[in-house]
Amino acid sequence: MKVLVIDVGGSNIKLLATGQKEKLQFPSGPRMTARRMVADVKKTVKAAGWKHDVISMGYPGPVLHDRPMAEPHNLGKGWVKFDFRKAFGHPIKIINDAAMQAFGSYDGGRMLFLGLGPDWDPLS
Repeated sequence: MKVLVIDVGGSNIKLLATGQKEKLQFPSGPRMTARRMVADVKKTVKAAGWKHDVISMGYPGPVLHDRPMAEPHNLGKGWVKFDFRKAFGHPIKIINDAAMQAFGSYDGGRMLFLGLGPDWDPLS
């Protein structure tokens, strides 16, 4: 099974796929909507000739059950209610981008990960 990994960031969208050694990226920013991100990912992956079966996406905000729970502060609107599975045409798992970075760097043993972003609220 080939996985496409998408890291959604405020400056760039970064991509890496199973079997690839170098990442691809393109600029994001305050005008980057979910719809535009999907279109740009598809175009970039197609141009590179990458194939994938499933997608894992790191999202810059709170995520619950593979769904963004809040619009990102540094990107365009339209992320919360967007149907990523339908738009990509592939199964997708979405987690918080910081959690994705922690899991991606895990190398066995014990790990403590504390993600206290700007939206962290100890009372929620």
